[in-house]
Amino acid sequence: MTSETFLYFAYGSNMSAPRLLAADRTPSAQWMGAARVAGYRLVFDKVGRDGSGKADCERTGAPTDVVHGALFRIALGDRPALDRAEGLGNGYDAFEIGVDTDSGVASALTYLATRKDAALRPFTWYMHHVLHGARQCGLPSAYIAAIERVTAVRDLDAVRETHELSIYSKR
Repeated sequence: MTSETFLYFAYGSNMSAPRLLAADRTPSAQWMGAARVAGYRLVFDKVGRDGSGKADCERTGAPTDVVHGALFRIALGDRPALDRAEGLGNGYDAFEIGVDTDSGVASALTYLATRKDAALRPFTWYMHHVLHGARQCGLPSAYIAAIERVTAVRDLDAVRETHELSIYSKR
C-alpha cells in the first residue's frame, strides 16, 4: 500500500461496487478481495439519517462471530467524501481494524456505529445494496442467506428509493 492510498473494509451497502464507486463517494476504489473479521456480528441497528437501520459491525468478542465484507484500496483524496457519506462523527466513527484475507491479515479503515436503535429496520433498497455487494464479493452462501433473512421495510419516499436503485440500471 502506498502512502497515497488506504485500505477500507466495507461490510454493508458499500460492498456494492456501483454504490462505492459513485462519483460522490470513492471513484478511485479498487476491490482487493473478500475479507472477514472475527469477534464481531453484522446487525442493522445504526440510526440512519433517513430514520432507517443501517449496517453495523458490532463487537461481541466471540471468536465464532464473523463479519464478512470487501476490502478496497482507495486514494486518500477520496477519504473526505467517504467520511461524509458514512456520517463520520454523526452515527459512525472511523476505526482501524485487523481483517483476515486469503493472503493474510491486513489493517483497514472501517466505520462502526455510535448511534444505535435495535427497533429500527433497514429499507429494502438498502438491503438490495448490501446483498448486491455480498454476492459480487462472493461471500459465503450461508452468510448471504442470513442477510436475506433480515426484516426490511419499504421506504415511503419513493423518489429516494428510485434514486438509490438507479445505479443498477446505468450502463
